[in-house]
Amino acid sequence: MGDFKFEIEKNFGELSESPKGWKKEFNLVSFNGREAKYDIREWDPDHEKMSKGLTFTKEEIVKLRDLLNKLDI
Repeated sequence: MGDFKFEIEKNFGELSESPKGWKKEFNLVSFNGREAKYDIREWDPDHEKMSKGLTFTKEEIVKLRDLLNKLDI
């Protein structure tokens, strides 16, 4: 198995922080040199380790935004 590489191209913000210091963030991330995707997951304080997360294409994040805007919170 080869090396796994990632690059956080843009950080949009932090959603929460766990007691162990990991932060759930919304970022634009490129994995293994591929086109960057919108990404929500927890990261350790040094951004060296990550949890499982969700990635979205631009089209998916636009649809998610539209769905969230319809919520009556």
